[in-house]
Amino acid sequence: MILRVHHAQITIPMDREEEARAFYCGILRLREVPKPESLQGRGGFWVEVGDQQLHVGTEAGVDRHITKAHLAYEVEDIKGIVAQLTAHHIEILESVPIEGFERFEFRDPFGNRVECIQPIHPLL
Repeated sequence: MILRVHHAQITIPMDREEEARAFYCGILRLREVPKPESLQGRGGFWVEVGDQQLHVGTEAGVDRHITKAHLAYEVEDIKGIVAQLTAHHIEILESVPIEGFERFEFRDPFGNRVECIQPIHPLL
């Protein structure tokens, strides 16, 4: 029986790991965690997202700009993340509205599609 998602993996071009670290650890402020020794020679790195992980792997020959596949991050301050991204010249893309949520999308510097979503809590 499946219990939960353990981790998700995205890929970046093989020669852009330091740029990816700068984006994911610097701009998005995710904390890098050590990879197991047996996987360290494969390239890429891992980061924590809450109590789960995002594995940033390397892969050649993939056009990430054409896929709808994406990760969605639940955020606590959607306006703050918009400001953080636009300050680093990341284009904010509109999303189809979903009742009860504020949301937007962007593409990371490698073309991976990313969604940020925040529940709207009605005033009591």
